[in-house]
Amino acid sequence: MSNKFGKDLTTGSIPKHLITFSLPMLLGNVLQTGYGIVNTIWVGNKVGPDAVAATAVSFPIVFILIALAVGATLATTILVSQYYGARDYTMVEKVINNSFSISIIGGLLLTITGILSSDWLLKIMGTPEEVFIMASSYLKITLAGFVLLFMTFLISSILRGIGDTVTPLIFMGIGLALNAVLDPLMIIGIGPFPKLGLDGAAYASLISQSFALILALVYLNRKNHIVAIKFKKLTLDKHLTFLLFKLGFPSMIQQSLISIGAFVVTGFVNSFGAVATAAFGSAQRIENLVFMPAMSLSMAVSALTGQNLGAGKPERVKEVFRSGIIVTSVITLTLSAAIIAFPKLMLSMFVQEPDVLEIGVHYLRVVGASYIFFAIMFISNGIINGSGHTITTMVISLITLWLVRVPVSALLSHTALKTDGIWLGIALSSLTAMTISLIYYSTGRWKKPVIRKPGPAEKRPDDNTAEIV
Repeated sequence: MSNKFGKDLTTGSIPKHLITFSLPMLLGNVLQTGYGIVNTIWVGNKVGPDAVAATAVSFPIVFILIALAVGATLATTILVSQYYGARDYTMVEKVINNSFSISIIGGLLLTITGILSSDWLLKIMGTPEEVFIMASSYLKITLAGFVLLFMTFLISSILRGIGDTVTPLIFMGIGLALNAVLDPLMIIGIGPFPKLGLDGAAYASLISQSFALILALVYLNRKNHIVAIKFKKLTLDKHLTFLLFKLGFPSMIQQSLISIGAFVVTGFVNSFGAVATAAFGSAQRIENLVFMPAMSLSMAVSALTGQNLGAGKPERVKEVFRSGIIVTSVITLTLSAAIIAFPKLMLSMFVQEPDVLEIGVHYLRVVGASYIFFAIMFISNGIINGSGHTITTMVISLITLWLVRVPVSALLSHTALKTDGIWLGIALSSLTAMTISLIYYSTGRWKKPVIRKPGPAEKRPDDNTAEIV
């Protein structure tokens, strides 16, 4: 295998790499979020606020499974980027084949588990009775296609590791275009399509995501791309599986902690009724867009860190950190200012009810001021994850979510602040996460990669690959 399908991030301008690498990911993340936004606009205006609340209570459960998939695929990105930076293309291909095997098995298990436990999870969240049936149906349909979503995440993660962020963007765009067409047809019931309401939105997303994935797999196989699924080469190598688990498990726990934290906080919000839940869900749609640039830069930072550490160039990683902080700060502060200034205008895209808008405006003005903390944390965590030190970011999440966000939100929500107390807990946890992440970065412990090339005395005559540490 050669490097013809990837991009070398170990030479050239770091700011240029960050921008050119993260821009397609930003567009891709916006498109991915667009699935939810398009659905929410149609659902909020054509079905009603109860349907918006149903999607809001369903999101933390879906996010738990997505978190596990993201954590697992992050391990693949780390290994692929570091081996790619070390020019060890044989190991890159082995990691990819092993990861596909894990994604198929793990994706099916998570899909089945999610569907069987969905109603139970909705009940323990305290889902309002008026939205429970709607949320249950929507959630089951959404979870039915999770195995396909898992594979989509994996393909994107592999391509990021070898420096390609354009290919996944193309197929994601195709999927969103189809979603935008199917939404009104299946929600309202146009022509031969039945009127399915909120379920129609779930089916539209499921069909469009499936179509985009199948199209991408056909394209990659015809191009004989390194990311094409080669069923004869699929395997579960015990050493690679162990390393992927070693790197991926802390990230899976971290992402799960975040999603379970969202699950618990949503339960606090649910206690104030469907109006508060609808406001919270609508505000989070806007918030997700604000986080897109920082998340995209974080993934770019991880890929650059992995390749440069694999190539033995830790000094370039420091420039990655500086450039990432500057770019994310400019973008996030600009977006935060716009949201704090015009929260009602933005929320009105999703809901029109005055009581829902009032709560949502409070959320955006309180939490919006803390977006910069989260953005900076994404950059420093990107360095830490790219180096393979995923246990550290897991610990950061454990502290900030379960020692700050959840207890502070629970405490303040029972005061005169009510829902504003929950919003303050969220903002305070973002500040805590940034502080801890920056302190760890300053120690320099991230400089050691998770792979190493064997020295002359260790290297066997027939061994041309980097060793797994």
